[in-house]
Amino acid sequence: MLAGGEGKRLFPLTADRAKPAVPFGGTYRLIDFVLSNLVNGGCERICVLTQYKSHSLDRHIAQTWWSSGFHGEYITSVPAQQRLGKRWFTGSADAILQSLNLVYDEDPDYLVVFGADHVYRMDPAQMVAAHIESGAGATVAAIRVPRGEASSLGCIDADESGQITRFVEKPADPPAVADDPAVTLASMGNYVFTTEALIEALRRDSADEDSQHDMGGNIIPAFVERGDAAVYDFRDNDVPGATDRDRGYWRDVGTIDAFFDAHMDLVSPNPVFTLYNRRWPIRGETSNLPPAKFIGGGSVQNSVVGAGSIVKATAVSGSVISTDVVIEAGAVVQNCVVMPGARINSGAVVRNAILDKNVVVSAEAQLGVDLTRDRERYSVSEGGVVTIGKGVVVG
Repeated sequence: MLAGGEGKRLFPLTADRAKPAVPFGGTYRLIDFVLSNLVNGGCERICVLTQYKSHSLDRHIAQTWWSSGFHGEYITSVPAQQRLGKRWFTGSADAILQSLNLVYDEDPDYLVVFGADHVYRMDPAQMVAAHIESGAGATVAAIRVPRGEASSLGCIDADESGQITRFVEKPADPPAVADDPAVTLASMGNYVFTTEALIEALRRDSADEDSQHDMGGNIIPAFVERGDAAVYDFRDNDVPGATDRDRGYWRDVGTIDAFFDAHMDLVSPNPVFTLYNRRWPIRGETSNLPPAKFIGGGSVQNSVVGAGSIVKATAVSGSVISTDVVIEAGAVVQNCVVMPGARINSGAVVRNAILDKNVVVSAEAQLGVDLTRDRERYSVSEGGVVTIGKGVVVG
């Protein structure tokens, strides 16, 4: 698993942590969605390649994803180790190249290489089976997106047999699928490789001084050029317990607005993405906290509230409230993402905002009411979402 992303576009949420470690959905971190998919799908030997501000990510993996190893299974974080010289990872392909000792130790026939920071459900075993059947050296998972939204993604052209004929990063004119001119196949950043083919491609890429040593930018195009890459359509993936509404859901939460919107997907009465699929559970951090408590009336509507939180006589709507949050009487919280340990004091008004861990909103303070004023002090996204970094006191 590739988990070394810096996540600059998620600042300030990534000021003190790697992108895959960013909390999501009240009780999870972004990496939990991908790890859950892999574990639920039977992938039992997982190496998480880390680099950027990885302490909280390493700790989360050690505490939440501990494995007994009775059958040789493990989930372990692997930091950059400078195995090929005095340098850190220069790209996602170089991260795998520098970690090939892990591959040699296990000697697998196939390698599953997934990114660590998307929100979705997927059974990787079905993709592996499709890869083996195709006979290709590489298989790329792809999701159908409107062409107008595909220019920021890696885009795929494929023939009727599923062989990829063209792979281009962030094209101005994305290619359309054969059966719908308004739709493009976009890479999900998930790959399956035949091991020998990947090792050969990595070694060839490492000798190319002009390469950026990137999986999507260099390795996959090299497979495509040799006619050795297949596409796996995410529509063909059938996850147990999926509903008609959330089937095929996938979100790249690489920006503040996308991160915020993905949270709003969770809180509608009929959510676009449900956290309550017991047949394909998302596993996350467990803590010895009491149940959430609601005191003195007030109103909480269309919201998720985590364990250990205390919500007093207040108005909360359309919000994801994480664990150990306190919202005092008289506060108003609308369309917000409130992370663990935050405190919102009496009379405060918070709208369209993300509060990172341990943020304190003072009594009578306002966020998301006057964006011009907020921009003078805090980070405000293009979509008007106010984001407050860890531990900040909002006066």
